[in-house]
Amino acid sequence: MSDALIEIALHMAVVLALALVAAVATRSRMHPGWLAVALGLMLLRDALVLRGYGLVPELVTGSDWNWTGKVLATAGLLAVAALPWFGMRRCGVTLRQAPGSAAAWWVFCGVAALIIVLAVVGRDGADDLETIAFQWTMPGIEEELFYRGVLLLALNRALDGGDDPPRLAGIGWGGVLASVAFGLGHALPWRDGAPAFDVMAFALTGGPALLIAWFRARTRSLVLPVLAHNTANGVSTLF
Repeated sequence: MSDALIEIALHMAVVLALALVAAVATRSRMHPGWLAVALGLMLLRDALVLRGYGLVPELVTGSDWNWTGKVLATAGLLAVAALPWFGMRRCGVTLRQAPGSAAAWWVFCGVAALIIVLAVVGRDGADDLETIAFQWTMPGIEEELFYRGVLLLALNRALDGGDDPPRLAGIGWGGVLASVAFGLGHALPWRDGAPAFDVMAFALTGGPALLIAWFRARTRSLVLPVLAHNTANGVSTLF
């Protein structure tokens, strides 16, 4: 088995274990079918981003970034969101902002201002145009569609939350587990026959993911999560 498959299997196992713990701790009614769907989505998304684990050729030759995998994953996840069991709006694929969204937008403005200040203070020169274009588009679009879209919905339903789950710090257990999965994707690789957990990488990705999950819960849309994600990724490319 390739390292990539072992790695995603490890991430799925952690999410499965935490979902079971959350269900027991909250005495929630677990829906095994939806939990299986959530784990299957993790595997599907991984396969798409990694271009079928190398079976699909890179279509953007000479690129430093995985445009092909991100586009494939975005298309596949939109197809999932369009299924009647999911639904575009239920997955946050809508421009409409929920009543009471202003607080989330104001928090974003404050965080974005801080990110800009830090980028200016620590500036080391702008990146090339391709890097700027990639970081301001693909990570936020594809990853938010997955982690705060289809995966979030599946996890909410797995933990008996439906579309509007009981809130834990405003986001629900599905949002917590989706944020953990996001952090694991950046901090728990499988290399040289063993896992290598990076606590700092997990904190710097899983922590902000909780804030983005709160943005999603307050606005009921992926617009602000995508903007926040790409701002966090992209600002440093400009200075």
